[in-house]
Amino acid sequence: MPFTAPFTAPADLRIGHVHLRVADLDRAIAFYRDVMGLQVMQRYGAQAAFLSAGGYHHHIGLNTWDSLGAPPAPQNRPGLYHVAFLYPDRAALARAFAQVVAAGVAIQGAADHGVSEAVYFADPDGNGIEIYWDRAPQDWPRDAHGMIAMKNAALDLAALLSEAQLGN
Repeated sequence: MPFTAPFTAPADLRIGHVHLRVADLDRAIAFYRDVMGLQVMQRYGAQAAFLSAGGYHHHIGLNTWDSLGAPPAPQNRPGLYHVAFLYPDRAALARAFAQVVAAGVAIQGAADHGVSEAVYFADPDGNGIEIYWDRAPQDWPRDAHGMIAMKNAALDLAALLSEAQLGN
C-alpha cells in the first residue's frame, strides 16, 4: 500500500505498556514490585511476568526470552532510553522518590522541565526510569509564539524528599 497522507494519532492516545528484556526475572520483579510499587498480575514461570498499578492488565512486561543472564545493554547503542512513570501530583512523586531513595537506588539525574518535574535512575538491568509529575497545561512555559518552552533546570531533591516526609 503506498503512503498517501500523514496520519495524526488521536489526542487521547496513551502508551499502554512497556515490555523489557531482563537478565534475572525474580530480581526484576522484586524491583518493580518493591521499589516501584507495582503488583504482579500474571507470571509465566521463570520467563515472563506482567505488573501494573490499579489492577490494569499490565503497565510493565518483563521477560528473559532473549536476555537470561545477559549483561546490561551498552549505553551507546540504539534502544530504550527510559520508561516514564507519570504520577498524578507532586506529593505522589515525592512519595515515590522517597521509596526509591529508601531502597538505595542511585539517582542519575533530576530536572525541572517547566512542564514537569522529573527524577531519573535505572532498574537492576540498566533500563532507564523516569518518575515525574506534570504541571497543569495552563502553567507550562511558552515562547513568544505560544510553543511549549521546556527547560532543564535543577530540581531541589532535598525539598522533594522533605515533602514526602511531611506526608503532603
